[in-house]
Amino acid sequence: MEEDEYERLEGVGVAGSMLAGAFAGTAEHIVMYPIDSVKTRMQALKCEKKLNQGGIFKNVVTMMKEEGMMRPMRGATVVMTGAGPAHALYFASYEHVKKVLFAKKVSYLPESAVQASAGAVATLFHDAVMTPAEAVKQRMQMCCSKHRRWTACAKSIYSEEGPRAFFRAYSTQLTMNVPYQMCQFVVYERCKKIFNPEGSYNPKAHLLSGAIAGAFAASVTNPLDVCKTLLNTQEPQLLRELNTPRIVGMSQALSTVYRVAGVQGYFKGLSARILFQAPSTAICWATYEFMKNVLIIAPISVDDKFDTLADLTSTNHHGNHATSAAPEKGKGGKDDHKLLDMITDIPRPSLKALEEAWSEKPEAPLKYSDTNFPPIRTK
Repeated sequence: MEEDEYERLEGVGVAGSMLAGAFAGTAEHIVMYPIDSVKTRMQALKCEKKLNQGGIFKNVVTMMKEEGMMRPMRGATVVMTGAGPAHALYFASYEHVKKVLFAKKVSYLPESAVQASAGAVATLFHDAVMTPAEAVKQRMQMCCSKHRRWTACAKSIYSEEGPRAFFRAYSTQLTMNVPYQMCQFVVYERCKKIFNPEGSYNPKAHLLSGAIAGAFAASVTNPLDVCKTLLNTQEPQLLRELNTPRIVGMSQALSTVYRVAGVQGYFKGLSARILFQAPSTAICWATYEFMKNVLIIAPISVDDKFDTLADLTSTNHHGNHATSAAPEKGKGGKDDHKLLDMITDIPRPSLKALEEAWSEKPEAPLKYSDTNFPPIRTK
């Protein structure tokens, strides 16, 4: 198993991947948030307001006309609050786990298994942050929601249902997101190798690979997403009809969906989910790869190439002794000051000071006070 230099995040590290991930996650959720609002309502089993059958965008327009221009964006603030740190942990853990597994050179594991394992670990960190945000967000997206601020909604959930309500869908979300993310990472990495075999920064390839990965993973895991929506929203009208205080757990959510809507209930909102996940995943990956590329690219001058003798030796070894094969510089030329870089292991600040001292000419030639040396005695 090998990774190209760009994918190893050389020069970026954990902090860089966290920064790139935070930008990517925020961009993904904000751009596609109106579609996500329609998807939540489409997945509702007993929504008080019937949605139009004319399409997703028509429903977005209807929401804006009937409930206000900003209604499709209600709850976006809590997503922005959670998406940044969640995706920072998400991408940083994915890159780190993948790097560790590749470094160990586990030859018996296929590359797809390494990517899937890294994606599963990344999901654990991501969902720990996003599950409470998702609970508040989906409550605010429902047509029956009375909350306009996410802080008021969160306080209401806490006072009425307790702190466990924020994590009621955590197990379901993990059950859905672990296979979703494993699927997404494997398909994305595979598509990226097909559309971008050289492994360089290629925005078109990243966008296309992300869209395909998002659409495929969304289709496979839609039934679990319906159950997650039900656990998060706790639809009041449905609870009244079923005469139950709340729906708890994956098994109860699965049975409730089948009881109310049959097998077709598991595929409610599938078109909206695909339409949401395909472009949002494309935006997420394209933004992440862009930020990663920006952080990696840094102009490196010739003077900064070698800091120590160990760096020079390592470079010469991997470059087939390119330095020794280079043409000889003329004496007294402007490149003579680099001689110190090649023969010393002194840190860079000291080298600069020595170079300045080296270039200074003495005001007068050195003189000896006594030119008569004693003779050498021999037996």
